Amino acid sequence: MMKRKLSLLGAAAAAVVLLAGCVNLAPEHQRPEAPVAAQWPQGPGAEAADAQVATELQWQQFFRDERLKQLIDLALKNNRDLRMALLNVDVARAQAGVAAASRWPTVNLGLSGQRGPQATANGGNQIVSVYQAGLQITSYELDLFSRVKNSSAAAFATYMAQGEAARSAQISLVAGVASAYLAVQADEELLALTRQTLATREDSLKLMQLKFDNGAASNLDLSTAKSSYESARATLAQAERTRQQDLNSLTLLVGQRLPDTLPAAQPLSAQTMGALLAGMPSEVLVRRPDVRQAEQQLVASEANIGVARAAYFPSITLTTSVGTASSALSDLFSQSAWSIAGSALMPIFDAGRVRNNVEAARANREIAIAQYEKVVQTAFKEVSDALAGRATLDEQLRAQDAQAAAEATRLQLVDLSYRNGAASTLDLLDAQRSSFAAQQLALQVRLAQLQNQVQLYKVLGGGLDASRQPS
Repeated sequence: MMKRKLSLLGAAAAAVVLLAGCVNLAPEHQRPEAPVAAQWPQGPGAEAADAQVATELQWQQFFRDERLKQLIDLALKNNRDLRMALLNVDVARAQAGVAAASRWPTVNLGLSGQRGPQATANGGNQIVSVYQAGLQITSYELDLFSRVKNSSAAAFATYMAQGEAARSAQISLVAGVASAYLAVQADEELLALTRQTLATREDSLKLMQLKFDNGAASNLDLSTAKSSYESARATLAQAERTRQQDLNSLTLLVGQRLPDTLPAAQPLSAQTMGALLAGMPSEVLVRRPDVRQAEQQLVASEANIGVARAAYFPSITLTTSVGTASSALSDLFSQSAWSIAGSALMPIFDAGRVRNNVEAARANREIAIAQYEKVVQTAFKEVSDALAGRATLDEQLRAQDAQAAAEATRLQLVDLSYRNGAASTLDLLDAQRSSFAAQQLALQVRLAQLQNQVQLYKVLGGGLDASRQPS
């Protein structure tokens, strides 16, 4: 008999599940049209024959500097922002599991006993004992209008969006470490250049002081040499400060002190990276995690519309139990007992609460659509900017290197003329300043060109490590 009752309970639960979700009141999801052009504004820029799609090129293959690779690997293990992003995925996954569990009946095992006086037919009292044991399903909602189903779908979409957010955090971290590393390398080279310039100007100042002491140079010449020397000292102090600040930023991204066992750094002139294929906007944008995150947020808002609409219709809940009951504990499992109860709640007057909730859900969906379109437009701009940089920075760097070489040659010629008495002190100091400025600018352009490659890799959706992607 007990087995028969359990079978009836199981059959009832199965029927309840089959009835659940008969009507879905959520709007069907359709990806909004991307409000951007079908082509990049300035074209894809120069692309090598062996160029690859960024999303198919992991950072271990894109970057060639071993020191940088080790720093990125340390950052992926230790960076606190990425750690929090991954933990947020775990939270969202658990919450989605809770919401999904609501679609199924909760079966409890219950055991109860009661003992107390009870009136008899002749007006007296007797002590009565009642014992019960069995399985119970309490307050299970028949999801006829998909309220619970859509609540679960919204939670799952939120979990998927959180996973995409973690992927975006990883991509940003990889690009951030690479950009900070290149900035530190540029600082080191600028420091070396500034120290060399300062030493040269110090020698010039000593020579000018000697000439002034012997009446061979004017006070104007000496003051000009001092000004040039102090300018180099100020530039050196600024370069040292910038280097330390950039190093602090890199250390924060890595999440720990930089190890002393790292491989030697490559100079900026030796840095090379993988060739990237720009592709079409319609292909690139849907690969970006931030765009996919925005779409999942839209899916969640659409599911919430279904949740709000379901409140217009009756809410039906069931409570049932099957087991045994007896007045004697020793005979508890000899007699069967069962019960089933249901209730339906239909809103009649709620002062517009349900209607306003539906309107709010619809407005949230429109907000999600606008946010999705804004993310797409921002992504389009970021890729366009990076492609514009790729198309122009190479040429700018070649021109700047040529100018730096020309200024270096000019400095040699002016210095030679100065030593032979054919050029003035002002001519020499002007040539020194121009050469130093040209070398500084060439270094800055080279850094910008390398960082633009990193930025292009990032905005095209590259930088994921398959072994550390959130599941």
